[in-house]
Amino acid sequence: MTCKAVILLTRRADTSHEEFAAWWLGEHAPLAKQLPGVRRAVFNLVDAPADGDPDGVSELWFDSLDDFTAAYATEIGQAVVADTLAHVASRQRMFVTEHPLTP
Repeated sequence: MTCKAVILLTRRADTSHEEFAAWWLGEHAPLAKQLPGVRRAVFNLVDAPADGDPDGVSELWFDSLDDFTAAYATEIGQAVVADTLAHVASRQRMFVTEHPLTP
């Protein structure tokens, strides 16, 4: 069964949404793409978030929760975490099960 992680990120108070977007998409995304075993990654930038609301929502797919855990235990995984925590006020991570709806 595939493991999907959804991560909500809220910028620091001293960072504008535009600065967050430039860092997240320009610097952090290329780093996150290097996670071992990541099958798919989608970075969703929130349009005009209200103060305190998430600025970005990432979706990361792995073959299993064990693969997710192993990826973040690597050197690149630790670098991804450190980079995130250095740039955000809040990080909420959750694992979800998709239930696609077809029209």
